[in-house]
Amino acid sequence: MSSGVTRRIFRAGGWRVATRIIKPIPIIGSVLAFGLAGYEIKKKGLIPGAVHVGLDVTPVIGTAKGVVEIFTGDLIPDKKDRIKNLPPR
Repeated sequence: MSSGVTRRIFRAGGWRVATRIIKPIPIIGSVLAFGLAGYEIKKKGLIPGAVHVGLDVTPVIGTAKGVVEIFTGDLIPDKKDRIKNLPPR
């Protein structure tokens, strides 16, 4: 791997870790969650994305959800993860 690719991987991973750490902070996390609402809705789908953003923006619930997600990962799966986990027909 070239150093440019490595730098991009670390930068993307660092941003993901930073958002997971910042989201549980009450006011700042709500602003960040509201700012990332479009991205989350696009990634998770309309209803699950709206629920995800709504929970993140709610002060106490969003903080608890953020702390749990630091250790367990996303509580509401992305669209591609839900499609992959469907049983075969």
